[in-house]
Amino acid sequence: MTPHFSLEELTFSETASRHGIDNTPNDKQLANLLITAKEMENVRELLNSGAIRVSSGFRCLALNQLLGSKATSAHIQGLACDFTCQRFGTPNDVVLAIINSSIPYNQLILEYDRWVHISFCEDKETPQKMALIVNKQGTMIYSN
Repeated sequence: MTPHFSLEELTFSETASRHGIDNTPNDKQLANLLITAKEMENVRELLNSGAIRVSSGFRCLALNQLLGSKATSAHIQGLACDFTCQRFGTPNDVVLAIINSSIPYNQLILEYDRWVHISFCEDKETPQKMALIVNKQGTMIYSN
């Protein structure tokens, strides 16, 4: 899809493989995955630390339901991914860098201090640039 983000990386799921779920995106989801891959190239450039490890990208509806995620998840649309970039720093460091950048994220979530969730908009939509924290206490607005 892009120099550093392949379709395989953005659609692979061990859970889907274990449960025999076909996690193949349709044409619309594929177009959205291209948006995500391009924006993740911008995130990679911002972090300037080499490899980004994507732990979850596209999720078909069946996979998303199995994982207990919301039916409104941007993962289903191909517009989100969860990732870490250990060479840059902690997930909190990554969130701060993205907040202070021009990356047009729709939603940015520091999840359990373990990974970063980022979502993007389809073309011509205006990103919300909403930053949140999700932890054992619930969901709250991100503040550093």
